[in-house]
Amino acid sequence: MRYLPLTEQNRADMLKSIGANTVDELFTGLPVYPRAFDLPDHQSEIAVEKIMQNYATKNRAANDGPFFLGAGIYYHHVPASVDYIIQRSEFLTAYTPYQPEIAQGTLQVIFEYQSLIAQLTEQNIANASMYDGATSCAEAALMAMRITGRQKVKIATPLHPHYNEVLKSYLWNLSAEITDDVDGNLAAIIVQSPDFFGNPHAYDEFRAECDRVGAKLIVVVTEILSLGLLPAPRMADIVCGEAQSIGMPMSFGGPHLGFFACREEYMRQMPGRLCGQTLDVDGKPSFVLTLSTREQHIRREKATSNICTNQGLCALAFTVHMALLGEDGFKNLAEINHERAQKLEQELRGVGGLEIENQFYFNEFIVCVPDAASLHKYLLQKNIMAGYVVDAGRILLTATEMTTDDDIQTLITAMKEFMK
Repeated sequence: MRYLPLTEQNRADMLKSIGANTVDELFTGLPVYPRAFDLPDHQSEIAVEKIMQNYATKNRAANDGPFFLGAGIYYHHVPASVDYIIQRSEFLTAYTPYQPEIAQGTLQVIFEYQSLIAQLTEQNIANASMYDGATSCAEAALMAMRITGRQKVKIATPLHPHYNEVLKSYLWNLSAEITDDVDGNLAAIIVQSPDFFGNPHAYDEFRAECDRVGAKLIVVVTEILSLGLLPAPRMADIVCGEAQSIGMPMSFGGPHLGFFACREEYMRQMPGRLCGQTLDVDGKPSFVLTLSTREQHIRREKATSNICTNQGLCALAFTVHMALLGEDGFKNLAEINHERAQKLEQELRGVGGLEIENQFYFNEFIVCVPDAASLHKYLLQKNIMAGYVVDAGRILLTATEMTTDDDIQTLITAMKEFMK
């Protein structure tokens, strides 16, 4: 028996209230596609598996050859022990740990994850994670708008284009906007560091600007490993970004792990969940969901956001990998990444006809070349994934601990051939 919660009269009343005659009128603003799709006839399961396998072989994976692509998602080594631990039965629990009596393991991992993020960012508090860096950035802007009561944000450094698009999508229906003005109408200044072109930034100037007009400083970090070498954004009011580099493969774009941290005074304006530590009736340490500011948990009009936290498995993988690295291991890994990028830069300087744009960088930088698209295509034909084409004359190259000397020499040889 089907359950139909709405009667025809209910539907008619709702349509009348919003000024529509039919349900179809609700979708008039959406692109119209033909109802008949050119799809192949049905196949057997065996045939479909072979077809899908053939499609999969067309993908170019990072380990298929020299790989210098970063731009927000990074090729790092994930120890086999991470996958082993996260698949243990103790962690295979229900997604949402509403009942602490049966979810102490999940809650403890969330608490440890939050503690790690707070330490890395040198902020007072962190939430239980978010979908990805882009949504984390957009939620940070909305949080600053709630705190200040203002409707404008400024992007002060080159922001990842995906983050920019998601931010615009969040703001367009809220009478909010992105501006270049720094005045009393500004809710926040957004600083990505290292920025999309690989340049790290100091925060003093941006902090002073924010204090002058009463705005909040949001720092975005797309490569969380950079916090092992660069100064922590302790001056910020909100720190957000992407933590995929620790514990998670690139996975052709996701799922990944957005992180979010802030000063304690803004805790109740944070989106997502927060796990806290307390004592049970026997006086033993235990963990609970302390602050859940979503409409699932509290009255809708008081909710900060309807965004969910990230898949718990991603936060678990990050926590396990960080525990395996430890503080010294995390810093050493960051140093190795910078050293690999320096090696790549030094070798590139021996190629005539190009120029390194960055004076400072962490593990990626801009290379100026005569024809970036043609160079990228040429290198790809030689099975070299040569970074991200920024525009006609610039390409963004990245090196990590996975970049070998042989990879670098293969790239240099091919670039010299192209530049002749």
